[in-house]
Amino acid sequence: MTDTLLQQHGEDGVLRLTLNAPERRNSLSCDMLSALQTALDDARDNPAVRVIVLAANGPVFCAGHDLKEMTAARANSDRGRAFFETTLAQCAQVMQSVVALPQPVIAEVHALATAAGCQLAASADLVVASESAQFATPGVHIGLFCSTPMVALSRAVGRKHAMEMLLLGDPIDAQTAWRMGLVNRVVPDAALHETTNAMAAQIAAKSTLTLKTGKRAFYAQCELDLGAAYDYASAVMTENMLAFDAEEGISAFIEKREPSWEDR
Repeated sequence: MTDTLLQQHGEDGVLRLTLNAPERRNSLSCDMLSALQTALDDARDNPAVRVIVLAANGPVFCAGHDLKEMTAARANSDRGRAFFETTLAQCAQVMQSVVALPQPVIAEVHALATAAGCQLAASADLVVASESAQFATPGVHIGLFCSTPMVALSRAVGRKHAMEMLLLGDPIDAQTAWRMGLVNRVVPDAALHETTNAMAAQIAAKSTLTLKTGKRAFYAQCELDLGAAYDYASAVMTENMLAFDAEEGISAFIEKREPSWEDR
């Protein structure tokens, strides 16, 4: 792992992944995408990782794709087609990996999350934003509709809100993002890390089996019609009820004691 992405493993099971290319506005360059994919793949099957926080160093959270890198590819004989296809596929895989991870993922957003940076935040399970944070899908300003960020954005907020962001391209502030449903909490800038860490620690204290079961089921049922969603969720909950941690958790509740999770 290069310094492009910093990793910090907490004793509470929280893995903090910090985008660390401030001179490039933490853009999702090929190197950054590769570093993120490797870190997510490593974390997926690591039982010591219970929650993942996506954060960033520098003046912005993430400015999206590295447009200088993509523009340089236009010098290729195919005018960059192969590079664009590869890069966008690589980015899509990272976003899908965030959703597919068994661990909950929290995006800690400060300053600006734009284009694919907004996509990264929208792909996370939860978003904590500082009061000064802004979110944008500004591709329309430069003749490039934010079609791939649209996928995550349209699944995180209502269609009208998503289309407004995509068609106008203007940044929205953190409070507006919260009203749209893109952000879970808006906190003072100075409290951003503390709030995110507290949320991550609270989640990390739960049964990882329960969290994994619930996260997978949440995204799966979202794609089903109402009847199929209930059938699927009922089957998931039946299996969950048979797990040790559910038996232990219910017993602890009845007996008015703290549960002792075994993550099984």
